[in-house]
Amino acid sequence: MTLLKLQNIMSYEIGKRSFLSRPPEPPASALMNDPFQAIYIGTTSIFKIPFSWSFLNLANPHIGVFGITGSGKSFLVKTLLRRANYVWNSNAIIIDFAGEYKSWVEQTRGKVISLAKGDYLNIMDLAGMKPLDRVKQIITSLDILTDIGTYTLQQSLTQDALEQAYVNEGFVLYENPPLGKEVPTLKNVISLLEEKLQEGTYEYPAELESSIHRLRQFAREGEDYFARKSSLDLGKLAESGLVDIDLSGLPDEKFRALAALFILQTLKEKMRSEGWSESKGLKAIVVLDEAWKVASDERSDAITFAREGRKYQYGLIVASQSPLDVSETIFSLMGTTFVFRLKDENYVEYIQRSLKFSDFVKEDINKFGVGQAAVHMTFQTSISFPSTFVLEKIHGEGPLFVYSLDLTDVLTQSEISAGIIQKEYQLERDEIRNKFIEYNMNVENINDIFASFDSSGRAMKILDFIRILKSNGVVNPSIVAFLKSLSIEDQIITRIISYSGGDAKS
Repeated sequence: MTLLKLQNIMSYEIGKRSFLSRPPEPPASALMNDPFQAIYIGTTSIFKIPFSWSFLNLANPHIGVFGITGSGKSFLVKTLLRRANYVWNSNAIIIDFAGEYKSWVEQTRGKVISLAKGDYLNIMDLAGMKPLDRVKQIITSLDILTDIGTYTLQQSLTQDALEQAYVNEGFVLYENPPLGKEVPTLKNVISLLEEKLQEGTYEYPAELESSIHRLRQFAREGEDYFARKSSLDLGKLAESGLVDIDLSGLPDEKFRALAALFILQTLKEKMRSEGWSESKGLKAIVVLDEAWKVASDERSDAITFAREGRKYQYGLIVASQSPLDVSETIFSLMGTTFVFRLKDENYVEYIQRSLKFSDFVKEDINKFGVGQAAVHMTFQTSISFPSTFVLEKIHGEGPLFVYSLDLTDVLTQSEISAGIIQKEYQLERDEIRNKFIEYNMNVENINDIFASFDSSGRAMKILDFIRILKSNGVVNPSIVAFLKSLSIEDQIITRIISYSGGDAKS
């Protein structure tokens, strides 16, 4: 029973107090949009108002999604893509750095493209562009991914060779290309530089050799994914429903980023060539997931895509564990930001400074479970209500399977009593599965692990979980990386590995 305390209060003190202070949620009129022009996401945590997302009254259709592994981040992205297809018949292209969406796209009968497994993209394809414009884009991409920008002479040599390769095939640099004309490849460019070197007349042969070496890393036999004739038509893929372009099999981050930049450049040109349309909705949504190299650089075409997307009815979803991986320009162009549980308090503070939400929301973010998120919307017109609110839980296309890891078997009684160290971590099923796939676990082993989880009520002691991983061939470095992705503190990770019979450094 609650006790009431009576006290004398002077009238001037009452005047200072606000008894009708609205909690941080927008009114229902801003949250409940036309169901034929909006996507249902979930209900708000305070007033339980159904929230349907629509970009029509927002500054941009672009969305930022931030949260640690297992927080429900990819579950939200899948929900957005599926429901955008229902509502607006939107196509979707996922630029999938980690192969996280591959199995889901296959299950939903979408199209999966694996660049390292038989599919190629010729980065000199023009997609209707003038050759000179494509050359500039290639040089910009190399500048983002390599050190070419610090070597003016090498940059000039590379640009001249790119232009000459087009000219040799009969293209006019300043004119739109004729339809169906064969374009050169990066191997043709390298051959031109090698011929120049063999002539022996160039006064700076070391600069030539460095230029050749820089390009050759993308054209070696077996790794020439961008130096052969394209097997894909990106323009058609953008009209093919749900498409996952799996980059996880490419050799390293540099290759994946080059592919992502080229895909964005090509889609940007398609977007511009289609022009403006009177119809409502989104023609296509492009997803950049953990593409920090592409999303963080101010020279990236991701920024141009974000600036022009609304005009041409294209949307961009950028998903990442860290908001610091996204350039400030892209961040400022997001019409909607979803914030799940974050790894670092600094990330929460950065987002709070950027979006200017209250400490009330900040405290909620620090306590989020799986599927809970704060939502910030930037409206086209000025508003008189809070633009940031908390969702009770994402209501997706399927059930949100939540699994719990209990750390009390590695914590001391004093640590448990103090409540300073987090005792339980929750994870979303699909995100755990994708991590297991990254560790090259086969389907049978993955199913065995989930069977163990399910038989124990989807909750497991951390040491039991780690022992199961080890028995299925997951090595310590991968286990450490997995635990770090959950934002478990380093000293606790060391203790977990030690107690489970291993060395965190091995």
